[in-house]
Amino acid sequence: MEPTEQAVPTETGKKSENASRSFSLRQRFSLWLISWTGYLFIRLIGPTLRYTIVPEPGCVSDGRTVPTSIWCFWHRCLIPVGYFFRGRQFAIMISQSFDGAYIARIVQKLGFRAVRGSSSRGAVGALLGMRQELEKGHVTAFTIDGPRGPRYVAKRGPIMLAKMTGCSVNAFYIAVERAWVLNSWDQMIIPKPFSRACAYGSSPLHVPANATESEMEALHQQLQAALERCREQAEQTLLASR
Repeated sequence: MEPTEQAVPTETGKKSENASRSFSLRQRFSLWLISWTGYLFIRLIGPTLRYTIVPEPGCVSDGRTVPTSIWCFWHRCLIPVGYFFRGRQFAIMISQSFDGAYIARIVQKLGFRAVRGSSSRGAVGALLGMRQELEKGHVTAFTIDGPRGPRYVAKRGPIMLAKMTGCSVNAFYIAVERAWVLNSWDQMIIPKPFSRACAYGSSPLHVPANATESEMEALHQQLQAALERCREQAEQTLLASR
């Protein structure tokens, strides 16, 4: 049975909706048009994708059941991620930019919880919002090189959140066999219909509550390595299965 999709805005999300009223009429129309077009496109293409799930030894999830935890993935695979995890009320951090406004609306339509903020704007409030989501029992997720890159460079927020909450940090990536690649900073992938996709999840990282600055930096580098490994392994799995 497919999970029910519903928009479940957080308190942070409600504030962002109020802020969106400051947009011009043209911007508000663009938000409406882009968000509905994006949502309908994902709902149209998503059912045609054939997913394979590959968890590393010790991975806390099999891709179907996901315990309360912190997950990180590269921004470019947001579309296949959005469809695969739809309807589960995962909390995902979305930037406060105009681009973030329509992404937030799309993911809310897909059944995610949007927490607005990024490493550059509203970082402290967004981390507190993500902490509240974990305390409510929701899975949290970061597009870890967003909102504007550099591509494939992980931010430190999830490590800080893990220290605050005691939840594990996990990396994953969804590779797509055939896709259009946008000429954007993240090289966003748009899956072509009837493509195969591979979701590869890492083993968890645990951040002690008393972790020192040097330990935090070492764990940050381990997270970077896990993200790179997930992308490489997901892509190689698809190539090997041809």
